Amino acid sequence: MTLTQKEKSLLKDMKDAEKLCIQKYKNASDCAIDPQLKNLFSELSMAEQQHLSIFEKMEKGTVEQPQSGDGNQPEFTATYGKENTKDKQNDAFLCSDLLAAEKHASHLYDTCVFEFTDVNARQAINTIQKQEQNHGKSIYDYMNVNNMYS
Repeated sequence: MTLTQKEKSLLKDMKDAEKLCIQKYKNASDCAIDPQLKNLFSELSMAEQQHLSIFEKMEKGTVEQPQSGDGNQPEFTATYGKENTKDKQNDAFLCSDLLAAEKHASHLYDTCVFEFTDVNARQAINTIQKQEQNHGKSIYDYMNVNNMYS
């Protein structure tokens, strides 16, 4: 696959978004109080690393389709009740920050998917976008179970 200048530029943007998400998830995993959340952030960091790898290969002209996964969302048990403890505030902040990062990445891919001429590249970007949306859903589910939404 030969990339246009615009596609190269968009790939750089997508790689930068993935690098940011990887670092944010690693940092959040270190800072999270709830072990369930630490685990979720660690898993999502690895998924973002796979996305970055796909974009790096795409930059070199090879399109690799992301593993679709089984589509199962993790299930969480409540760690926090309705009271607004310091630990809950910490974990809620981390979740809100990463949910915003996932929204940003998904929006970026929403634009990029229409800019690539190669159908396989478009499919890969589309699949990654769906995975980003699932990451956001996992974070939302955790927040919902833990009374972090009003």
